[in-house]
Amino acid sequence: MTTFLLVPGAGGVAWYWHRVVGALRREGHEAIAVDLPGDDPTAGIPRYADVALAALGDRPEPVVVGQSLGGPTAVEIARRVPVRRIVLVNAMIPAVGEGPGQWWTASGHRAAKEAAVRAAGREDAGFDETWEFLHDVPADVAAAGAAHQREQCDGPFTDGWVLPSWPDVPVTVVVGRDDRFFPGHFQIRLARERAGVEPVVLPGGHLLALADPDALVRVLVDA
Repeated sequence: MTTFLLVPGAGGVAWYWHRVVGALRREGHEAIAVDLPGDDPTAGIPRYADVALAALGDRPEPVVVGQSLGGPTAVEIARRVPVRRIVLVNAMIPAVGEGPGQWWTASGHRAAKEAAVRAAGREDAGFDETWEFLHDVPADVAAAGAAHQREQCDGPFTDGWVLPSWPDVPVTVVVGRDDRFFPGHFQIRLARERAGVEPVVLPGGHLLALADPDALVRVLVDA
């Protein structure tokens, strides 16, 4: 049995992982989906890591999984306690000396996304939640998620946290081939440059845990 510590992205809502939690438990593993204080403007990456570690308790050597904004928190957790592996899913992969507030510019995200939007035939890069996030999520799951939405405050982007160094831990990067928010080719480049790994590419968009949890769980279990 493996313990999986599941760190959500923007908003910090543990519900995001509910389909993965069920699938992992059916496989005989322990799955802990962390609920983060994303709506607290005073909370940033160190606080998120504190909350996640409190949820983990004394369970040894988990696999820490971070989705999107959960990526930096997953790496910070692995700096603090022994973990079996970090898995970053459509994540903001940090660079040494960089924080989430710097990531958008330093990573080249804006240019990559604008190019992807143009390639899709859209007129501009304006935010469209349905087009960017929900295009491959089953309609009933997307509808259920509306009740779980939570505002994401700026704490992780303004708290001053930067990655001091990468922990000496195996890393798996999972990329949604059809991600419209963090385009696939952009993520593949960051996986190679920042994590030093060749990513696992799955069909699907930014919210893989909602769109195709079984495919994601196969990667998590086999990692």
